[in-house]
Amino acid sequence: MVSNNTTKDAGEGGSPNADPTIGVEVVYARQAAQTLLKLKAAPGVTAGEAIQRSGILRLRPEIDLSVNKLGIFGKPIKAEQALGDGDRVEIYAPLIADPKQAKKKQAANRAAKGGAESGAGPETGPA
Repeated sequence: MVSNNTTKDAGEGGSPNADPTIGVEVVYARQAAQTLLKLKAAPGVTAGEAIQRSGILRLRPEIDLSVNKLGIFGKPIKAEQALGDGDRVEIYAPLIADPKQAKKKQAANRAAKGGAESGAGPETGPA
C-alpha cells in the first residue's frame, strides 16, 4: 500500500491577525495506492479549488474531473461545493460496471443455474 502524504500550510507562521484558514484533505484511492494530501485554505474554498491547489492532479494524472465523481465523507458533491474545516474531498474512481446492470446479470445467472440444476420451474398442470 503506497500513501503519498503531503502537507501544504498556507498562512502558518504569519501574524496573529492573519486571515483564518481551514484544514482540508484531498484523497484519491485505488487498489494499488492511496494518495492523501492535506492543505490549509481560506474559508469558502471550493472542492475544485482544493483539488487544484493540492497538486493531486499532477501526482495522479489518471484523474479526470469530467469523469471522476467527488464526495465529502461519502456524500456526493459538485466541484463548486464550499468546504468547511476538517472536510475530506474524496475523488472517486469511475465505475467499471453499472451496479444495476451487474445485479440484473447476477440474478439472471442464478436463475439459469437454479433452473438447470434442479429441473425446477413453474409448474404447469393440464389445461
